[in-house]
Amino acid sequence: MFCHYILQINLKGLDGIQGPVYVGTGCCFNRQALYGYDPVLTEEDLEPNIIVKSCCGSRKKGRGGNKKYIDKKRAMKRTESTVPIFNMEDIEEGVEGWFLQESSFILGYDDERSLLMSQKSLEKRFGQSPVFIAATFQEQGGIPPTTNPATLLKEAIHVISCGYEDKTEWGKEIGWIYGSVTEDILTGFKMHARGWISIYCMPPRPAFKGSAPINLSDRLNQVLRWALGSIEILLSRHCPIWYGYNGRLKLLERLAYINTIVYPLTSLPLLAYCVLPAVCLISNYASMWFILLFISIFATGILELRWSGVGIEDWWRNEQFWVIGGTSAHLFAVFQGLLKVLAGIDTNFTVTSKASDEDGDFAELYVFKWTSLLIPPTTVIVLNMVGIVAGVSYAINSGYQSWGPLFGKLFFAIWVIAHLYPFLKGLLGRQNRTPTIVIVWSILLASIFSLLWVRIDPFTSDSTKAAANGQCGINC
Repeated sequence: MFCHYILQINLKGLDGIQGPVYVGTGCCFNRQALYGYDPVLTEEDLEPNIIVKSCCGSRKKGRGGNKKYIDKKRAMKRTESTVPIFNMEDIEEGVEGWFLQESSFILGYDDERSLLMSQKSLEKRFGQSPVFIAATFQEQGGIPPTTNPATLLKEAIHVISCGYEDKTEWGKEIGWIYGSVTEDILTGFKMHARGWISIYCMPPRPAFKGSAPINLSDRLNQVLRWALGSIEILLSRHCPIWYGYNGRLKLLERLAYINTIVYPLTSLPLLAYCVLPAVCLISNYASMWFILLFISIFATGILELRWSGVGIEDWWRNEQFWVIGGTSAHLFAVFQGLLKVLAGIDTNFTVTSKASDEDGDFAELYVFKWTSLLIPPTTVIVLNMVGIVAGVSYAINSGYQSWGPLFGKLFFAIWVIAHLYPFLKGLLGRQNRTPTIVIVWSILLASIFSLLWVRIDPFTSDSTKAAANGQCGINC
């Protein structure tokens, strides 16, 4: 149902820039990155006369680079100081004692006032737990052998409490970032914006294994959730289009993140592409621009097939699910996301199982469990079938000379139906249990669209319409 080779191509491509995006599974994190720290600067980053390369050539930094050099040295000093191993027995006496005794030489503060301000800053950032704050400074992690188990248990219960992260930066700047159902993309984006890099690793023996949806309904439900999360990020302050320009995110990496969040919007032109063949058949009109449009789509698919190196069967399966998901889950996610972010209306789709026992090969693959997402692709199928019937009827009434242009129109309509074939197979295999409301709404929408298009007839000029009705008089 989903070609994982296509995803691997994307991850491998990003590996040469700043690293692949965090896709929510099969990942290991550096705890310093998860705690919101900046990466350790290398000696190359601290060179005062470093060459800045761009698409237009290279140039040397001027006088402004000296100030940045000093700031980077200070940052380097503090970043390197975030690796010490603290004595947990001293921490048990309280946050103030630990900061006053241990942090003066670690964090580089000389006076007590600055030290207390740093203490409050860390408490606001990580919460009211001195043991946990000390643990965030340990690069390798782990607990020193001098730790008191009773104190450690008490602090652990305090940290995992529901109200611990209130009025802190958890979920805003550190940890998993809140504000989207796809918190993995948002969290990885924040890490890359700070300058961290990720590395793609695919060993011969799988390092991680997990379960995946095996039927079309569960898969569409998952795709709906991902697309909704992308729309939420697109309409938030963390949108890659305008967020993090003062950070260390590379331009191509930013473009990759933008592509990750705007892809649900492609459902709108995709729906138009799927309806165009039916429009041409119903209105008996065809344009060379439509033919060039579909040829460009075919050419793009062929190039993807060659560049990816995958088999044609895997590529075709990915194309089928792209059309099915684009005309259903992605389309619903766009409108649901707009309602949720702009109007504050949280629309939930109810998932209900319509059958428990399935017979036949791959029966579970074509199980449908809810009604809302079935309407758009079913409408597209019905509309193209109506267009095929209308086109054949017109050709029969017009004579053999109209059969030539008809074959081209029929090819495009059949091409759309072929993309929706897995969906159609599941729908026909459950004709006795397909919700009646889905059939009624799909036929109703297809009929309304067909009659409205015939009534408006936008491809015919006003003078031609008047001549056909005999109302043009001497102007004919």
